[in-house]
Amino acid sequence: MLKRRIGHAGTSLFVLVHAGLAAAAENEDGSVDLGTVEIVGETPLMVSGVPAAKIPAPVQSATSEELDQYQSFSLADYMRWNFGSVNVNDAQNNPFQPDVQFRGFTASPLLGLPQGLSVYVNGIRFNEPFGDTVNWDLIPEGAIDRMTLHSGSNPIYGLNSLGGAISMRTKTGFTAPGHTIEVAGGSWGRHWQEVTSGWNNGTVGYFIDLKSFYEDGWRDLSPTDVKQGFGTFSWQDERSKLNLTLASNNNRMIGNGALPLQLAKQDPEAIFTHPDRTITRLFLASLDGSTWLTDHFELSGNAYFRQNRIKTFNGDDSDFEECEDPANEGFLCEEEGDEEEIVEDINGNNIVASDALEGATNNTSQTNQRSYGGSLQGAFEHDMFGMHNRIVAGGSYDEGRIHFRSDTELASLTDDRGTIGSGVLVGESRVRVHAHVRHHGIYISDTLSVTDKLTLTAAGRYNLSFIRLDDKYGEDLNGFHKFERFNPSAGLTYAFMPEFTAYGSYSESNRAPTPVELTCANPEAPCKLPNAFLADPPLDQVVAKTWEAGFRGEFAQLWGGKINWNAGLFQTENHDDIIFISSGNLTNQGYFDNVGTTRRRGIELGLSGAFERVRFGVNYTLLDATFRTPFLASSPNNPSANEDGQIPVEKGDRVPGLPKHMLKVSADVEVIKGLTVGANMIFNSGQYFRGDEANLNKPLDEYAVFNLHGEYRFNEHVALFSRIDNLFDKRYHTFGLYGEADEVLGDNFTDPRFVGIGAPRAGWVGLKLSL
Repeated sequence: MLKRRIGHAGTSLFVLVHAGLAAAAENEDGSVDLGTVEIVGETPLMVSGVPAAKIPAPVQSATSEELDQYQSFSLADYMRWNFGSVNVNDAQNNPFQPDVQFRGFTASPLLGLPQGLSVYVNGIRFNEPFGDTVNWDLIPEGAIDRMTLHSGSNPIYGLNSLGGAISMRTKTGFTAPGHTIEVAGGSWGRHWQEVTSGWNNGTVGYFIDLKSFYEDGWRDLSPTDVKQGFGTFSWQDERSKLNLTLASNNNRMIGNGALPLQLAKQDPEAIFTHPDRTITRLFLASLDGSTWLTDHFELSGNAYFRQNRIKTFNGDDSDFEECEDPANEGFLCEEEGDEEEIVEDINGNNIVASDALEGATNNTSQTNQRSYGGSLQGAFEHDMFGMHNRIVAGGSYDEGRIHFRSDTELASLTDDRGTIGSGVLVGESRVRVHAHVRHHGIYISDTLSVTDKLTLTAAGRYNLSFIRLDDKYGEDLNGFHKFERFNPSAGLTYAFMPEFTAYGSYSESNRAPTPVELTCANPEAPCKLPNAFLADPPLDQVVAKTWEAGFRGEFAQLWGGKINWNAGLFQTENHDDIIFISSGNLTNQGYFDNVGTTRRRGIELGLSGAFERVRFGVNYTLLDATFRTPFLASSPNNPSANEDGQIPVEKGDRVPGLPKHMLKVSADVEVIKGLTVGANMIFNSGQYFRGDEANLNKPLDEYAVFNLHGEYRFNEHVALFSRIDNLFDKRYHTFGLYGEADEVLGDNFTDPRFVGIGAPRAGWVGLKLSL
């Protein structure tokens, strides 16, 4: 049915566009205006590239000017409101810790989510080596010159590019000369200051971006302090470029997570337990460059060193309580189904029960990650039998060394549901593990312009990964894993006319199980992420296979402006997909498992326009994300689970956490000279709770949220800007899972549903000086 509907839509679009394009594009003198040709880098290095119209898949891009116009707080914030098929779940309720989803694939800072998007900055892989997670707080939005979101399982972008890849190029003194000072503040005690400076003399240059951000947070006891520093020193001549980049972050974020639904209805600003603190400290040094060795051959590459230290402190509820079995009287126990097990401390002694040891736990972790590597590629453009051909071939190497340690401290709850530590550590929860990760990749891509209308593209990449685990607190976690695969892709574009193109492609990509997944895969012993790891059976790597096709075009000279449109179909099947299955009594407890095949397919429609005083955009996505392989999942807190705490997942059940319908609408109008006012709207349909993979219960409600923003430019140097989020103060939920609220809040809180709450109405005003 899905294919039939798209077939009718595509035919109608073809007829309408074919009839109207010639009139729209033809100038009064009879000439045809081809408009601006957008060049997109086809590899993570983002050097030279190919016209976007010749890429056989949808591509969405944003420049630094567009990021600045929307007044976004982060790159994730911009994509949420402006990119088609992008959705954000506020699982942590922190502006710098979002779960970013594209076509049902995720890039998140949370270890409990399967990471299906790859992220690159200046060709450097930004997925963390330990869990392939993405820490959005480490990406300085003010330093981004251009970013591109590639659709599909593009193998060129390496591991984790199951559903797409995000690639960014940062500013230099050549691309962003000038100096700016920005200060702003408003709701929730949020304020930020940012200074940028760029300069060049034609040969050497520099760019610096310094930003400080602080807020009290809209929920109780939820302050965030982010400090980012970024600098690039550049040299270039007519044929070559070289950039040395240094970056550092010191961030302290509180994200107090999901809230029991009953408590959320009483007080949406409340928190369940606290604190939930994450500290990230990054240092990055990289060198990248490119040179044209001849008029047709470009050599480019990079090398980098990256160190990221992450500390977490989570005040949580507890599944430890005084033993009920008379034989264990007086000791502390952990329930294991119908049985109970006495809890031992780190010295192997049985722990005696007391009020100071029950009701809460302090779960702490420290992850030190050092990664380094580089890439080298050559791009050769030439004519072959009268056809223009571009070949890009290269390789990459990424190595990471991780030292991970975690502990669970027994604690008690305060009146405001904070925790008081006891100093007693649970022996079974202590983890000291070192991991060594090596990823090798070689790739090639060929773009052949058969005619001025038909372009063929073929590409492939071979990935080889080694993962070694070294248990420093025993031997259970020791292991060595090897994963390898060659991923192909092929596609074509056909330009019926310069402003109307059809595309189609097939692509494959893979991701290797991460160290955190390999050590947390036993349903009989669920982990409390990110703090508990066990000796588990190995997992298989995930392989994604994507088909997509569609049309796109441009009305170049329409009423003095330009309109772009796109319509397409996509389908991605993940084989041996890995998901985190919630189980046990705590909301962060569960295990990773291969669950067979999952499928994400859908329709994407887009329309955007730019005129002298008006800009607008509309994006709609129908996302059908389902399990294709039946399996039995453990979900003891699901109210519809059987007596063993299990739910039967059938073929066709929807994947939790993903809306089926997504709609975005935006518009900006220059009311008078210098004054621009804009509005954005997003609509998301309901999604099932994590832990309800069988779709047995009611999903979250749908929601629509509206934002406003505006800017008044006094002159070319001074601008006043403002932004209002959630204009109508809509109460909505972006995320859900199951837990045991009554263990902390009392017997009156019987509803097991926990929700991630959308932020209420808020506003900010700022001033920007440009020199």
